[in-house]
Order: sequence, then C-alpha cells, then structure tokens
Amino acid sequence: MLNNILDFVPKIPVAKGTEWFTNKLTDWFAFLFDPVKENFGVFMEWSAETLMLVPPVIIILIVAILAFFLSGKKLGLTAFSIVGLWFIYNQGLWEQLMNTFTLVLISSILSVIIGVPFGILMSKSRTAEAIITPILDFMQTMPAFVYLIPAVAFFGIGMVPGIFASLIFATPPTVRFTNLGIRQVSKELVEASDAFGSTGSQKLVKVELPMARATIMAGINQTVMLALSMVVIASMIGAPGLGREVLSSLQRAQVGTGFVAGVGIVILAIIIDRFTQTVNSKSD
Repeated sequence: MLNNILDFVPKIPVAKGTEWFTNKLTDWFAFLFDPVKENFGVFMEWSAETLMLVPPVIIILIVAILAFFLSGKKLGLTAFSIVGLWFIYNQGLWEQLMNTFTLVLISSILSVIIGVPFGILMSKSRTAEAIITPILDFMQTMPAFVYLIPAVAFFGIGMVPGIFASLIFATPPTVRFTNLGIRQVSKELVEASDAFGSTGSQKLVKVELPMARATIMAGINQTVMLALSMVVIASMIGAPGLGREVLSSLQRAQVGTGFVAGVGIVILAIIIDRFTQTVNSKSD
C-alpha cells in the first residue's frame, strides 16, 4: 500500500533538467568559455613548459634554500626537500611533477583570489553569510568526481577543466577561515580603530586582516592541500601530471609505477604543507 502511494507521484525529471540547464549554459556562455579554454590553456602550458626549461638542479637548490631559511635554518625540511625532489627526478617523473605543481599553484592562487573577498563579505554581512554558507556546504559535500561533469561540458578536456574542478573543490576553506578569522578579531581593537576615525577599508586592511592572518593562512593551507588532492581525479579528464601516471598505472594494473607516482604526490604534498605551515607560524 505504501509503495503504491509512493509510486503514485511521477518521477521528477531532475537529471533531464540538469542536463538541459548545463547545455543551455554552455550555449549561452560559449563566448566566455571558449576564450578561457583556449587562452588559459595556452597560459597553463606555457607555465609548465617554462618550469621545465629550468634545470632540475636549480629548482631543487631554490627549494632547499627556501626550506632552510623558512624552517629557521633547520636541516630536516631542507634534507627532505632535496632527497624527495631528487627521488622524483631519478624516477623520470620530473616533467609530470612540473605539470602537477602548475595545476596546484594556479588553482590555489585562483581559489585564494576568489575565496578571501567572499570570506570578507561573509564577515561583514549576516545576509551574505546565510546565503554563501549553504553554497559552501554543497561544494564541500558533493563528491569531487561530480565536478568533472560540468568542467568537461564547459571546457572540454585537459588542464583547464582540471583547474575548474579543483577551484570548486578547494575554495571553501579559504572562504570559511577568512570569515572566521575576521569575526574572531577582538572587538576592543575594532572599537579602538573606530574611535580613531578609521574608515571601513582602513579598519579592514590595517586591523582585521593582519589580526586574522594566521587563521586565513590556515585556510589557505587547507585549500592548497585540497587542490593537490584533486590531482588524480583531474587526470580523468585529461589533466597532465603525476595523477595521470597513477590513473594509467591503475588501468594497467602496474603496481610499481603507480606506487612511485603516488610517492611523488606525497613528497610534493609534504613539502607544500610544511612550507605553508612554516609561513603561517612566522605570521603569528
């Protein structure tokens, strides 16, 4: 009886409606998507090729020097960076590493550029917070694979849709932590800046953002890590890099090759994580 009642309601055409809407968006904004796909794709390829022109030993030395000074002249992170990057080069995965780093770097930068202003907006407006919070919840709870569907529909295959999918998946932490950091700024400091006649922009730039810097940097760290976690998923739609090696090894059941590529991703993740955490600790 209960099943008959449930079957009485016709199936809601959500799938067809979504497909229709996506197709319409692709048609309506083709003037925007096509130039982005072409021009941004060229920029991404140029960035990766430029990094590949630099001798690997130079990049390893630069990373080692940065690690040495950022870590307070400690040798742990420096040694790990040298050995880890040498290992990736030794395994013949240097080109893939540069492609992966380019994807993570660009998607992280775009996520921060988009996320910080929205976080500031949320901290200043209860209405904006009420509207944006459910959107962030949706972005974080939706399986990452689903983002590949609109990415392919809008931008085809390659690194650009990989950036697009990473952008959606990785932006929420920066937005949330920026909002949280500004809201946690001492009310006494805010009132003192008001008492001295600071404008809203002066208060934001000189008081709120500096005081919230540690929290914002923690959000940026999470954003970078999430962007890196999309490397393998983005390879399913043609994004080059270490993720493609893992995916190819999985498809061919090549355990050794997949393990080495996976270790390369782990090495890159540890180096980036330690760098961002060290910068965050120095900002306290």
